[in-house]
Amino acid sequence: MVNNIVNAKEFAYEEIKAQILKLKLIPGTKISEKTMSDRLNVSRTPIREAFLKLAQEELLTIIPQSGTFVSLINMDLAEEARFVREVIEKNIVGLCCEQVSGESAFNLEMNLKMQEHLISHDIEKQQIEKFHDLDENFHKELFLACGKERTWRMIHNMAGHLNRFRLLRLIDTKDLDWDVLVDHHKEIYQAISEKNKAKAEALMGDHMRLMLSEKDILLQAFPEYFYSQV
Repeated sequence: MVNNIVNAKEFAYEEIKAQILKLKLIPGTKISEKTMSDRLNVSRTPIREAFLKLAQEELLTIIPQSGTFVSLINMDLAEEARFVREVIEKNIVGLCCEQVSGESAFNLEMNLKMQEHLISHDIEKQQIEKFHDLDENFHKELFLACGKERTWRMIHNMAGHLNRFRLLRLIDTKDLDWDVLVDHHKEIYQAISEKNKAKAEALMGDHMRLMLSEKDILLQAFPEYFYSQV
């Protein structure tokens, strides 16, 4: 019984979080314990606990007497997560230059080949999420390559607003150059392969700052998805 309760709590949390991060639950959407309970086929207790945990992670906003809402994308939180990732990932690629294993190199190469294959065709809506996952897994593999999986989990858990921003950028494809994104990854991997630490760190810094040049595009295209302090 205990295991079932624990499993239901974890399932509800992971599933609702995934729907938020994948924009299946649109920013600003009102959700209820009953709706999510019916949708996920679990009781309200694990849903309630998932709501509280996601509110602590600032992915849900609970307003007394009004309800529970999917949090709007907060650019301050997204930028803070981006900053943390830039600082840490520049050091991660530096470590990779010193200690990447053959297995990790293989995984990174396979990931890049899948990215290239995906963008070699017209990318349809359902493939955007696949590219986003490949992008995430490329970065995750860099952490795994130097034994920093816990660090990856830490920054991933604080990056909910950033990850929604990044996925939204992929969805807004009208002026998106997919080749630039893949080329960034390829150049970073090449620098690691050459054990060129300074180059790898500089390339990762450029890659992580790419978001800054894209912010205004999304704020104009999807103003209703973003939190405004005005």
